[in-house]
Amino acid sequence: MTGPQPRTCAACQRVLAAHEVYYRFSLVLEGEQDLLDPAGEAEGGRGDALAELVQRLEAGSEDSSELEAQVHWERTGVACAECRSVAVRMLTPAAKDAGPH
Repeated sequence: MTGPQPRTCAACQRVLAAHEVYYRFSLVLEGEQDLLDPAGEAEGGRGDALAELVQRLEAGSEDSSELEAQVHWERTGVACAECRSVAVRMLTPAAKDAGPH
């Protein structure tokens, strides 16, 4: 009977010892864009802005998989305690009066 497979930190690639605490994560990045400029509504209306956007997308050289990669990315895995700390610091909003970096 074999033991559990060794785990590797997704960020630093360090192999984690069986007794080490590790953190499971699931990260989804989804791109968004405000397609229609409210300032342009008074001039040409929403329909014109949407038609222009569709025309740009159809004329573009990117294939659909490239466009999908730009707007949706998923990753799951495990992280070691050190990499978890870095990620938490990066993703936690700074206090208003924190001052410069």
